[in-house]
Amino acid sequence: MPLPDVQSSEPDIRINLTRVGVTDVKKLVKVLRKDKRPIILISTFDIFVDLPKDRKGANLSRNFEAIDEVLEETTFEPVTEIEELCSRISEELLKRHEYASRAEVHMRSEYVIRRETPVTKMKCQEVVDIFASAISTREDGVTTRKSIGAEVVGMTACPCAQGMMKEIAIKKLRELGMNDKEIEEFIACVPIATHNQRGRGFISIEVGGKDKIPSLDRIIEIIEDSMSTRIYELLKRNDEARVVMDAHRNPKFVEDCVREMARRVVEEFPQLSDDAVITIKQVNEESIHRHNAFAEKIATMGELRRELNGG
Repeated sequence: MPLPDVQSSEPDIRINLTRVGVTDVKKLVKVLRKDKRPIILISTFDIFVDLPKDRKGANLSRNFEAIDEVLEETTFEPVTEIEELCSRISEELLKRHEYASRAEVHMRSEYVIRRETPVTKMKCQEVVDIFASAISTREDGVTTRKSIGAEVVGMTACPCAQGMMKEIAIKKLRELGMNDKEIEEFIACVPIATHNQRGRGFISIEVGGKDKIPSLDRIIEIIEDSMSTRIYELLKRNDEARVVMDAHRNPKFVEDCVREMARRVVEEFPQLSDDAVITIKQVNEESIHRHNAFAEKIATMGELRRELNGG
């Protein structure tokens, strides 16, 4: 005698549920790279489908094996793009959950990148948080939108405090007998002090259809280069001096970082269609305040292009 399928029965309260699924599913993902060794990522997946109001449950107790099988099938072989992996999983979930009209997959991982310090050229490794996702919907066929992004830590120097310190320095140097030309030359050689922040920059790019998402490595570089300076896990004395000097020569507000990231995304990814959705954030962990500074821009690629062209 077959056991009853309780999940497919009608619930006591008939309400559609937006997302039902499993979270924190850990899998190894092997990512191929051209002319380089593959990368092995220890990745965490969150997987959801929607649930219509006439079903009590999404068969998670029985179908977790199916969900796990999808992940095993799609992560067993090497992949070239993690957003494509998420796309394959979300589309497969719709096939297996015939009652669902929407499937959603989120993947997050730590990505180790190699860096070289600015002066001594020492090799070091940096850890970057990366993520990808896909949302598949079933209407007249299945359509999927996918995204990829990264969060990178860097350093910013405050322009406001630097402006105040500059005025104090100019006044003091004049009292010491230096003329304006000498003061200008001195300040050009030795940047004025200010307070610093550890900045966290974030870019996510979401596309639909057959749009090609840009390189994750390039996204990471854009985030790093949009702050006052990059930071490094290991620094010799000369490297440390260079990083501090570079940051103080390139002071930026949290808003400046977001605007710079937006400009670079538009400039460097012309292949993105106008309906690509760009999410850019910056959080600066303040050193002289208890609060953090935050700025964000969410827009389509078309909207960003028009704004940057003066529209």
